[in-house]
Amino acid sequence: MATLNLPAWGYGLRYRYGLFKQKITKQGQEEVAEDWLEKFSPWEVVRHDVVFPVRFFGSVMVNPNGTRKWVGGEVVQAVAYDIPIPGYKTKNTISLRLWDAKASAEDFNLFQFNDGQYESAAQLHSRAQQICAVLYPGDSTEEGKLLRLKQQFFLCSASLQDMILRFKERKSGRQWSEFPSKVAVQLNDTHPTLAIPELMRLLMDEEGLGWDEAWDITTRTVAYTNHTVLPEALEKWSQAVMWKLLPRHMEIIEEIDKRFIAMVRSTRSDLESKIPSMCILDNNPKKPVVRMANLCVVSAHTVNGVAQLHSDILKADLFADYVSLWPNKLQNKTNGITPRRWLRFCNPELSKIITKWLKTDQWVTNLDLLVGLRQFADNTELQAEWESAKMASKKHLADYIWRVTGVTIDPNSLFDIQVKRIHEYKRQLLNILGAIYRYKKLKEMSPQERKKTTPRTIMIGGKAFATYTNAKRIVKLVNDVGEVVNTDPEVNSYLKVVFVPNYNVSVAELLIPGSELSQHISTAGMEASGTSNMKFSLNGCLIIGTLDGANVEIRQEIGEENFFLFGAVAEQVPKLRKEREDGLFKPDPRFEEAKQFIRSGAFGSYDYNPLLDSLEGNTGYGRGDYFLVGYDFPSYLEAQDRVDQAYKDQKKWLKMSILSTAGSGKFSSDRTIAQYAKEIWNITECRTS
Repeated sequence: MATLNLPAWGYGLRYRYGLFKQKITKQGQEEVAEDWLEKFSPWEVVRHDVVFPVRFFGSVMVNPNGTRKWVGGEVVQAVAYDIPIPGYKTKNTISLRLWDAKASAEDFNLFQFNDGQYESAAQLHSRAQQICAVLYPGDSTEEGKLLRLKQQFFLCSASLQDMILRFKERKSGRQWSEFPSKVAVQLNDTHPTLAIPELMRLLMDEEGLGWDEAWDITTRTVAYTNHTVLPEALEKWSQAVMWKLLPRHMEIIEEIDKRFIAMVRSTRSDLESKIPSMCILDNNPKKPVVRMANLCVVSAHTVNGVAQLHSDILKADLFADYVSLWPNKLQNKTNGITPRRWLRFCNPELSKIITKWLKTDQWVTNLDLLVGLRQFADNTELQAEWESAKMASKKHLADYIWRVTGVTIDPNSLFDIQVKRIHEYKRQLLNILGAIYRYKKLKEMSPQERKKTTPRTIMIGGKAFATYTNAKRIVKLVNDVGEVVNTDPEVNSYLKVVFVPNYNVSVAELLIPGSELSQHISTAGMEASGTSNMKFSLNGCLIIGTLDGANVEIRQEIGEENFFLFGAVAEQVPKLRKEREDGLFKPDPRFEEAKQFIRSGAFGSYDYNPLLDSLEGNTGYGRGDYFLVGYDFPSYLEAQDRVDQAYKDQKKWLKMSILSTAGSGKFSSDRTIAQYAKEIWNITECRTS
């Protein structure tokens, strides 16, 4: 945004301990608190003059004139911390404003403190500190759910109060109806959905507007980006928890829902049967919830997916009924990545070569210029320079791996990397089962046969959510496999398996330039977009992947012959699951062999049966191979064979690598953000002279 000179700013929370720092022990993953704010953050500017009250709990008071007011409960203060975001080679610097939660001095009970009741004296201070302590706190308990909801509302309320204050300070005769032409709010997934009822509340209860005017302003201000089709990630909040924490907002949501249902009934009687799934409140007596994605779609002027396939699935499936109501509401905005960080900064060797051959460094802000490399893809001089830049990056990476894991890896082997959060749909399990099968086959070969294979170093990294048991089992399995493979003298010249601990952006800046093959192997139709696929591709790394998320567009842009494709396609997935339920699936013997090898105790005594059981059976919770690992396993192995063959022909591989970078121009965040600015926010550049 800053580089495009757009008048924009971002809002977030100032998490003290972040998500967590990942430590790997004999037991697997351990989570410890991140210490990034322990000393201080040199970039942030605390704004003691920008403070807003945020209320929780309480009740709704009806005034004699019929207006309503939220009162009582507890009130914490949101304090702004501004992080300047400079543009690349522009004078523009915009702000990322992060909120911290504090209680005020008057909430400290001096009488109780002096009476020795230290904890109860500072109760609100302690509760305020919890709000910004940890990103994604565990929500399996009632307290955890309340804390997550508090975090979401705290972000929304403070940010909207800030926007309204800015608008009023610059108002001078402006009408409230002009608000949407001055302020555009983009909801990044469903986590900030509460911005919708909170903007309504602020406009009606604080600014005195009527419902119709407030609704008109809200619906012209707010747009929503959907980031997932996974049912568990489409937030549904318990109505009881919402009534308890945010009673006024529940009144507003009820009214939005009531009016939406009335509108559907009066204008589209053919959709009557769809109302139960389209409405916002699910009043199932067993578990009444608020469906946040529905609230977003009903209230936003524009809804978008983040890759073409994802947006098509939203239109055809998840939000199909809304599309028949509002045919023009859904758009696609394929994600992008910044070429400043993800090439120019993290891969200086390759950047110099690109600039030399394109005879300009303008590609840093106009990534489409990379297409100019295509004409040189067969040039032996460029290939030699490309190869030496890749080798330099591989050596940096090998040094790092040795420092953090104690494992020595050979820069002359194929560096094969999968780094992303650990989730069953992302199928790190498919990767490690493939590695296990490869190890077993190497063990069965003669020394002469092994010499004919393509030596490979498989690196897997990512954090498993603290309470996601199967994801943590996958982390443990990767480490256990590495422990055996890397110390096996017969095989460890031909295969290494490394778990890269504590994956984060700084680690990615080393891994991505040093990678030659990258795995983006989610079950088709489940990854909204992915962005690491773009980062790897931009750095000349080839992809083995399914037709999922942005992989589809990457393959189109770089050329099908430069992409190692395998697996079921999204349209097949429901049918394949149904066949599995009906007992029609016949597993490949190689798949059975890999699982049996784990069960044999080859990788230690840990009980992997609960993990392997998820791949067994035909139906049932946590059973029936929902993510089609078994179905895709044979075509995955065949694609890996094609990788091994291609890597033996280094001239061909280097050409494919160059074409991968040359085809990555579309995936610049400059293109993505320019599309949001023009097609959703309706803003133009505002250059600082």
